Amino acid sequence: MKESMGETRTQHAAMEIRRARPEEAAAITALTIRSKAHWGYDAEFMARAAEDLEFRPEKFQPGFLVFVMESAGRYWGFYGLIPLSATAIELHDLFVDPEEIGTGLGKRLWRHAVETAKALGYSRMELTSDPNAEGFYRKMGAVAIGMVGSPVMKGRRLPRMEFGLD
Repeated sequence: MKESMGETRTQHAAMEIRRARPEEAAAITALTIRSKAHWGYDAEFMARAAEDLEFRPEKFQPGFLVFVMESAGRYWGFYGLIPLSATAIELHDLFVDPEEIGTGLGKRLWRHAVETAKALGYSRMELTSDPNAEGFYRKMGAVAIGMVGSPVMKGRRLPRMEFGLD
């Protein structure tokens, strides 16, 4: 639990966003699972989702950009970008430590992802949102462009969203 908002801001300022390394995959996976579980999914859903949430080495291949937010060896959040075409890039992951959801770290990661995508010359960013995170992405300016099937649960539909980078 945070002592005060001033302390939180100080902690946030000390957090660095940098390229992730393959040897951090297990720590990133643990963060992803903690963050997903924050939304109250039951054990059965989390077990089904485990493989999809695992941060595997192929996520460190050329073209897949992974950035982690860390401070003093603690991982606070991360995101991943995958090129889709000459003009579009996918925000494949954006997860924040559940203790920090609502404190501005997600917004900071989002802004970093947007700036990274712009610097790479993309004109739009697409993403598939967890239904619980859709409101966050809408606040960031993303718009719904449809629904897609969940890789975890047959019949579950997830919002597909887009954000213009121009």
